[in-house]
Amino acid sequence: MVNNSIQWFPGHMHKAQKEIAEAIPQIDVIIEVLDARIPFSSENPMISELRGEKPVVKVLNKRDLADPEMTQLWIDHLEKESNVKAIAITTTQPQEVQKILELCRKIAPHREEIGKNIRTMIMGIPNVGKSTIINTLAGRTIAVTGNQPAVTRRQQRINLQNGIVLSDTPGILWPKVENPHSGFRLAATGAVKDTAMEYDEVAFYTVEYLAQAYPEQLKERYQIEELPESDIEIMEEIGRRRGALRAGGRVDLHKVSEILLHELRGGILGQITLERPEMITEELVQVEIEATRRAEEKAKRKEDRRKRYLKNKR
Repeated sequence: MVNNSIQWFPGHMHKAQKEIAEAIPQIDVIIEVLDARIPFSSENPMISELRGEKPVVKVLNKRDLADPEMTQLWIDHLEKESNVKAIAITTTQPQEVQKILELCRKIAPHREEIGKNIRTMIMGIPNVGKSTIINTLAGRTIAVTGNQPAVTRRQQRINLQNGIVLSDTPGILWPKVENPHSGFRLAATGAVKDTAMEYDEVAFYTVEYLAQAYPEQLKERYQIEELPESDIEIMEEIGRRRGALRAGGRVDLHKVSEILLHELRGGILGQITLERPEMITEELVQVEIEATRRAEEKAKRKEDRRKRYLKNKR
C-alpha cells in the first residue's frame, strides 16, 4: 500500500488552532463532531492535546450511514476515556441533535447551579456536519453549510437562549495525517478534497476493506454471486455490471472508482463503518514502527555525512 499521508493545512487553520488554544480556558464543555463511519480518523488529535481535563461530548454524526453495531462499539470505546460522553445522531432528526445539549448539562452541572450559561465550543474536521448541527441547535441559519470541506472560516459565539452559549470554530484538519489508513478513510468519506489523494487508489483501498468486512453488501448492490479474490477483479466485475466500459470492452477503472465512492458516501451501499476500535491499535503500532524506522534512517544518513566530511578533511 502506498504511504499516502495527507498534508493539508491552509493558513486559516493555523490561525484557528491558535485561537482555540487561547479560548479553551474559558470553555466548560467541548463538543467534538465526528463522522460515525470513521470515528477515529475524523478525530482531531490536536483537540485531546488542547483540552487537558475539559469535559468532551463526542458526537458521532451521520449515524444513519454507519453500521449501528459498530457505532455502539465506538461509543463504549470512546467513553472509556475520562470526562468523555459519546452520542450518535443524524442531522435529519432535529430532536437527536438537541440531545447534545442535554449531555452538556449533565457533564457540566456546576454552571447552571450558579445561574450561569454553560460555555461550549463546537469543533470538528471539515465535512462532518458541524454547520448543520449549529443551525439546528440555534433554530436558524448561522453557519454556512456545504459539501466542500473548509467552508467555515472564522470563530463566532452564538447564544442559544437556553442557558448555553456555543462558540463555533473553523473546521480543522490536523497538520499531517500520520496513519496512512486514516488518510484513505478520510478520502473515502469525502472529508478531504478529492484532489488530495489518487481517486482510484482510494477506491481500491475501500473495496478491499468492504470485501472483507461487508461482502454481502457488495454482492447485493452489484449483483455479484461470488466475489473475486483480488480488489482489481472486484472492481472490474463492478465495472462490467454497471456498464463502465471503454472501447473494446475494457473496464474504465476511474469510472468504477467514482461509482463505488459515490455510492458509499450516499449510503447506497448500506450502513457501513470503515474502522473498528481494535484495528486502530494495530495501525498506530505500525505508525510508531514506521516513525522509528524513518528516524533511524535519518540518523544513519547524518552519521554517514559526518564520516564523509571528516574523511575529506584529512
